[in-house]
Amino acid sequence: MNRVSIVTTDENAARFDSFSNGETEFVFGLLTSQGPQKLVEGPVWAFVDWVMEDLSGLEMCRRLRADHRLNDAHVTIVLEADDADDRRRALKAGADDYAIGPLDRKSMLDRVLALHSSGGRPGAGQVLDLGELHINVAGEQARWKKSQIPLRPNEFRVLRFMAENPNRILTRQELVDALGKAGDPEYLRTVDVWIKRLRFGLREVNAGHLLRTVHGKGYVLDLA
Repeated sequence: MNRVSIVTTDENAARFDSFSNGETEFVFGLLTSQGPQKLVEGPVWAFVDWVMEDLSGLEMCRRLRADHRLNDAHVTIVLEADDADDRRRALKAGADDYAIGPLDRKSMLDRVLALHSSGGRPGAGQVLDLGELHINVAGEQARWKKSQIPLRPNEFRVLRFMAENPNRILTRQELVDALGKAGDPEYLRTVDVWIKRLRFGLREVNAGHLLRTVHGKGYVLDLA
């Protein structure tokens, strides 16, 4: 099934149930000042509140345009009131559209579906080049230097998420949440299997040094 990611700075909206339309699933997720909290898959629609706890919606728009994961996202800034000056500032900061909040699930889906069905869908980031590590998102392939890393789909997704969050300790729970596996306690133990297979794949191409275990905390992909 194809996937469309709807990320939002509204914590309540981020918990909306997913929606299936034909062969496409529309999945909601939380967007913070640090970026998305889950692995972003497929075309991305971002809904950014005009006022956030730790920064302005305008600054969030600028950050999205500088984030390789989300710079092609369709960004709607959610205004508190219909103000012409606010609309102008939002578009200048990088927003594609605006809406007057608050938005419920139906309103958000209606906006996304209208553009999606008309072919006005954004592109998803297709390639990550991180020094010697090259990740082809669309082709689900990863290479170290010129050698393809042998990975199964879940291990590829783990590597991709870690590459999008390099040099940072990621807990097992964060990895489970990022891959959309939250709610199943068995997946905490499955993370260890994913990491073991990922480590094996990296070693096959002489890149085993990239993946580091921080005992009692989690795992780090060292790309400094």
